[in-house]
Amino acid sequence: MGIFLSFIIGMPLGIIMGYSNYWDDVLSPIIYFLYPIPKVALLPVVMLIFGLGEASKIIMIILIVVFQIVVTARDSVKNIPKETYYSLFSLGASKYDIFKNIIFPAVFPEILTSVRVGTGTAVSVLFFTETYGTEYGMGYFIMDSWMRVNYIEMYSGIIIMGLIGFVFFLTLDLLERFFCLWKK
Repeated sequence: MGIFLSFIIGMPLGIIMGYSNYWDDVLSPIIYFLYPIPKVALLPVVMLIFGLGEASKIIMIILIVVFQIVVTARDSVKNIPKETYYSLFSLGASKYDIFKNIIFPAVFPEILTSVRVGTGTAVSVLFFTETYGTEYGMGYFIMDSWMRVNYIEMYSGIIIMGLIGFVFFLTLDLLERFFCLWKK
């Protein structure tokens, strides 16, 4: 859920920042200030505000992944030569046509790459958030098994975390094959 919400928030925000100099000037200082803050340092605050349940895990994942998506989307849009827009506008293309035929094909593969990178970080953060302040979840299970010297359960939990990441990567590959037909 955290990765999905990061995508839903980050992609449009990054595209708007890349396409509009005004929004880039307004939002870039905020992004530049917030992005370098170690998000794991915010875990106590997030858990205090959102509790020990699923909401705090989702918020932590969003805080980490959304910035990667915003920066990637913004930079991908900015890397599109301006001449591309001018020629299509002169041919009568609407802003929707520009988005559909230029921006989306240029940005989507790059965003999926940033989501792939963020997925590894998200699984790590999920482990970390489940280790502190909760009594359930795979992170808690792994650490509890380790403390009880039950290494079979501990390694089973580690393998499950790896399988979760594996499923996310396969899902992203399927999305790329389905939505990025021009990459073949």
